[in-house]
Amino acid sequence: MTTTFKITQMDRDTSDGFVRTVHWTASQTDGDFSASTYSTAGFTKEDGMNLIPYEDLTEAQVIDWVKGSLGEEGVAAVDAALAQNIELQKNPVTATGTPWSAA
Repeated sequence: MTTTFKITQMDRDTSDGFVRTVHWTASQTDGDFSASTYSTAGFTKEDGMNLIPYEDLTEAQVIDWVKGSLGEEGVAAVDAALAQNIELQKNPVTATGTPWSAA
């Protein structure tokens, strides 16, 4: 399954457009099953990131920042967690309900 990252919002300094916080989601879909997660990535000017004018940023660039902040292992962990969530939807190990209610 392919994980799709999306940027939902960015918090920035109004003085120079520096992006301090990126709000992101990641999702996977397998047929009728889907899973998603939400998180944030924080940045400081000391991180050594190039300051790209805010109006020139693209979602692809910011997704690269997020993935870079996660690192390879972090991205793999997001992928694995989403895949595990979908697997549990397909093959549940717990259930809820009462035995006297019709399903």
